[in-house]
Amino acid sequence: MVFTQSTGLKDETDNTPKLSLQYEKIASDTHTLRALDWDRSRFDIEFGLRNGTTYNSFLIRGKKTALIDTSHLKFKNLWLKKLTQEINPSDIDYLIVSHTEPDHSGLIKYLIDFNPNIEIVASKVAIKFLEDQIHQPFKSRAVKTGDELNLENNSFSGIEHKIEFFSTPNLHWPDTIFSFDHGTNVLYTCDAFGLHYCSDKLFDEEPGLLSEDFRFYYDCLMGPNARSVVQALKKIDKLPNIETIAVGHGPLLNFNTQLWLNNYREWSKERSTGENYAVVCYLSQYGFCDRLSQSIAHGIGKANAQVQLVDLIASDKQELSALISEASAVVVPTWPIEADSELQSNIGTLLASLKQKQWIATYDSYGGNEEPIDFIVNQLRKLGQKEAFKPLRVREEPNKSIYQQFEEAGTDLGQILTRKKNIAATKSLDGDLNKALGCLSGGLYIVTAKENTGPDSRDGAMVASWVSQASFEPPGITVAVAKDRAIESLLQVNDRFVLNVLQENNYLHLFRHFLKRFPPGANRFKGVELMKDLAPGGPVLSDALAFLSCKVIQRLETTDHWIIYSLVEKGNLSNTQGKTAVHHRRVGSNY
Repeated sequence: MVFTQSTGLKDETDNTPKLSLQYEKIASDTHTLRALDWDRSRFDIEFGLRNGTTYNSFLIRGKKTALIDTSHLKFKNLWLKKLTQEINPSDIDYLIVSHTEPDHSGLIKYLIDFNPNIEIVASKVAIKFLEDQIHQPFKSRAVKTGDELNLENNSFSGIEHKIEFFSTPNLHWPDTIFSFDHGTNVLYTCDAFGLHYCSDKLFDEEPGLLSEDFRFYYDCLMGPNARSVVQALKKIDKLPNIETIAVGHGPLLNFNTQLWLNNYREWSKERSTGENYAVVCYLSQYGFCDRLSQSIAHGIGKANAQVQLVDLIASDKQELSALISEASAVVVPTWPIEADSELQSNIGTLLASLKQKQWIATYDSYGGNEEPIDFIVNQLRKLGQKEAFKPLRVREEPNKSIYQQFEEAGTDLGQILTRKKNIAATKSLDGDLNKALGCLSGGLYIVTAKENTGPDSRDGAMVASWVSQASFEPPGITVAVAKDRAIESLLQVNDRFVLNVLQENNYLHLFRHFLKRFPPGANRFKGVELMKDLAPGGPVLSDALAFLSCKVIQRLETTDHWIIYSLVEKGNLSNTQGKTAVHHRRVGSNY
């Protein structure tokens, strides 16, 4: 039976509890303790959440008892209270730590206070991270692929809970492990296969409701490590029938397990085939390096280029050398002045593995004690690499606009890596077909979007011509947005934007301004006359013929564009005699 307990914190306009718990059986001798974070709107590297999220932990009772993961610190009182109602913490023999990201490990210290004899089972890297996090002694056991933990037979069910471990680094932290219970065929994957979706429904009964959030989560967190995902899938493909995937976020996968596995298999294959890829290096748990590196990687992925995140602290030297030397581009963070010997050795491996024809770029970790970025830039320039983008300097705690700047820099790098492929694809299009497609004309528009105000905000704009009315009642439109457009991340479901309709005989200045290439983080609206606060979602251009203020309802993915279906909430016309500017193309292979 579901146990839900409100914190008493409620939204003024909604009776839904902000924080609650759910305790329910998921398999023989196995329960989940899910912390439901209903109103969380941001996660990890500043990706927007429309449906909150959950933090899932699991209790397995054989002859011995294991707890898999804890929860976020914000759930301390609720979570510990419920856990102690269900079991005496002193009776928990093992805590299996899937990885040490704080939203899953935030309560480990308090669990050890309850039970100093509990044995922590985790990867070698995770145990090292925990030693630095909780600053107190604990019993531990380091595990790797093929190692097992036998909880032995439960006297009531007769099931032997034998847990097999798999090292799955970079999904999406360097210390991640999967755990498979051979007694119940439940695979525990923490972040992998998860999604940010808060609901009382325990399982994935309605895949249609979850698929968009599932894909968005993959693109943000798993896509940049597609090569690592492929390796993890190869390991779990050897397992017997997987009944349930017990994820760390969102509903557990039980009704449509093969659907989600196949999605990961297909998407990761697309992202990891071929030789042209970028390596984005980072330092786990140092400054803002994790999040900033993921923003760059996400931007590279938006350009349909391949990317691999590499932790300079935890990576194996041989693997690091191979990944760096074979990459077409390498992005390097600033590193601590007083790096320990292992990190110094890996930095040496990194520098020795660079090749002259590679693209190279650097970014600030903002850890407070690193080598100046110009010192590292000069070191790299001596090696003769080509600069992919200007050094990304961080002079304050990163906010949304800084993360956007890093993502845009990644997209620019991704476009460099895919340029030859895109040119070849354009040339391969049949000439007559290309000209026929070019006969499809369209209007000219400027899409503008702005999220929040003040320093912690981000905005975007783009020229659009693939726009069409899509419904009468309620009034709706579709806009085609290329995947590598910076504004795409501001056009998620429930986001708002403004469609500015350009006017015939008075559009060239706007068309030229917004068509030019902006450097990462640049103000797209500098020098443009705006009517501010006229519509929610984005600025209205003073010289526009009309504007439509829209709310994103649904997104349809194509090979290189997102089709954004949106409801029109507000609109106005500035010139009743004016006509929309029209764009005629000569060919259909470009705009």
